[in-house]
Amino acid sequence: MPALSPTMEEGNIVKWLKKEGETVNAGDALCEIETDKAVITMESSDDGILAKILVEEGSKNVRLGSLICLLVDEGQDWKQVEIPADGSDPSSLAPSAPVLTITPADPSVSAPPKLEHQPGKLQVRLSPAARNILETHGLDPSNITPSGPRGIFTKEDALKLLQEKQKGKPSELKPVVSPAPPQPTTVPSALQATAVTSAYPRPAVPPVSTPGQPAALGTFIEIPASNIRRVIAKRLTESKTTVPHAYAAADCDIDAILKLRKELAKDDIKVSVNDFIIKATAVTLKQMPDVNVTWDGEVCRQLQSIDISIAVATDRGLITPIIKDVAAKGIKEIAASAKALAKKARDGKLLPEEYQGGSFSISNLGMFGINDFTAVINPPQACILAVGRARPELKIVEDEEGNEKLKQHQLMTVTLSSDGRVVDDELASKFLEALKANIENPMRLALC
Repeated sequence: MPALSPTMEEGNIVKWLKKEGETVNAGDALCEIETDKAVITMESSDDGILAKILVEEGSKNVRLGSLICLLVDEGQDWKQVEIPADGSDPSSLAPSAPVLTITPADPSVSAPPKLEHQPGKLQVRLSPAARNILETHGLDPSNITPSGPRGIFTKEDALKLLQEKQKGKPSELKPVVSPAPPQPTTVPSALQATAVTSAYPRPAVPPVSTPGQPAALGTFIEIPASNIRRVIAKRLTESKTTVPHAYAAADCDIDAILKLRKELAKDDIKVSVNDFIIKATAVTLKQMPDVNVTWDGEVCRQLQSIDISIAVATDRGLITPIIKDVAAKGIKEIAASAKALAKKARDGKLLPEEYQGGSFSISNLGMFGINDFTAVINPPQACILAVGRARPELKIVEDEEGNEKLKQHQLMTVTLSSDGRVVDDELASKFLEALKANIENPMRLALC
């Protein structure tokens, strides 16, 4: 399983494009893999024959480095290929290949990696911390009942197993019901749900509902999270807990944009209000390059190119494809790029270079009737603009004779979320002031 994106830790096998026994040339498409960002086609780097598919279609959460298929040279008997005992070591074809650097005499130690790298036959699911402890000390997770949610073997389980090994009492761990008192590190989680009876007291958790049967009181349906949604959850949590968000909002009069858009439509030029917002943002970033920055944890980097990420909602979660060098593009070109990228995002066909990077993000919920909202910054970017819907409001204006009267205007609220480490409140306020001026005078956009 290759790393097809910088943040990828696991992948799902969506579809095999080659069958066992077929000839494969370098560059041929082998299979489709769902990463934490999109569905990407994996290409072969060698010539040969696809001898064995080790991970079937539909397999989930296949860790990086796991063996998913075997290729042999042409002329070899692909039907008689030997399958490595450890799927994570593709360099060896011997069944007795060592799994751990420190291997006890008990051969059962090699069981955890085997179980882990065969998604279709998983018996024990390991948390990353637990896996590290087991591999470091050569422990067998089958000697203790997992206490984590959905049967996950947790760090606390691994520490308990290590403590018992150091005491020289491994036999006390094998029974499912153990008379030993619970250790402080094995206090069960309130979210725990396991069908195995345990001596350790745990809060009652409603059972998973059974498809085809009426739902009992207190039951629920567990919906597996895709790789994309797990990464989104992780990155949103990191952003909100590590980035000092600051917020500022402004109401923009978009009457001039709506009028210009109507004129363009007469010439069969179809552009959206959001396309004007993207262009106005790029022009403002060009005028104020101090906002076109990223923060890498140590220093602030001012970027030369203005690449704007646009938030697109898909069935698999939110993804932000990037329109490159927006300041140099016209409204029509921006509209075409946004439409094409949004379609590729919803189809899961984005290339890594189409969603990695960016210097500024825009999220628009106006089409859902949202007046205003605050968005979460997408690190390492420093800002994200949240765009609400256009709404009619009455405003007092003066006519040519100086008389005051009420006039209806279309207003739109834009809210800037900024990283206070690199964009302070004064800079954010000046940016919004300049953005408001560019939105309300769209003819300026043609001058930049």
